[in-house]
Amino acid sequence: MSKKESIKRYILLIIGLFVMAMGISLMVKAKLGTSPISSTPYVFSMKYTAISLGTFSFIWNIIMILGQIIILGKRFKKYEIIQIPLSVLFGVFIDIATEMIKWINPHNYFVSLFVLILGCVVLALGVSFTVIADVIMNSGEALVKAITIRNGKNFGDMKVVFDVSLVILAMIGSFIFFGEIRGVREGTVIAAVISGFIIKYFNKILKPRIDKILIDKDRVDSDMENCEC
Repeated sequence: MSKKESIKRYILLIIGLFVMAMGISLMVKAKLGTSPISSTPYVFSMKYTAISLGTFSFIWNIIMILGQIIILGKRFKKYEIIQIPLSVLFGVFIDIATEMIKWINPHNYFVSLFVLILGCVVLALGVSFTVIADVIMNSGEALVKAITIRNGKNFGDMKVVFDVSLVILAMIGSFIFFGEIRGVREGTVIAAVISGFIIKYFNKILKPRIDKILIDKDRVDSDMENCEC
């Protein structure tokens, strides 16, 4: 991969992170629950209101990176450390996005549901950008991958177990903090169910088009020349 292509891929990754942050902020605004990966930091941000959701998201990502290091040990690749500055950036993006849409205040359940679904779509679009960028996994999925490397289980199956575990953890935290469930609602379930399908749809329609921009023509020509078919 050329330096030029690498730069374009990282730019797309950063754009994807911002779009993801906007999606999460919209879901939070809907007040119907957020995505499984954001549910725990969201509960903490409701308890400790002086600390932003972006800050708690950064802390949560660092915990997941440490989890990767503990699980993989020497098999943890050095380049994966780039997850740390990206986690900082993602946390900042969440706070910026939250500030940008602070004027959104759904006045009834159906408006809240619309904002939630819009947030799911925006979040899925951001995830699709990061997947197409294909430079590094987000800390949550990287942790799931680390677990599968260790136990040999299927990634998809472990991702489901991981997401469910995060929701349960958020519910436990909510009970400890408030004596009731907060931050985990029907929106959390909706996000868990539909996000994967939306991401697949975006990948299908966007990847061929974006790849034309990302992939250097010289590399394509070189690959064609080296092809023995």
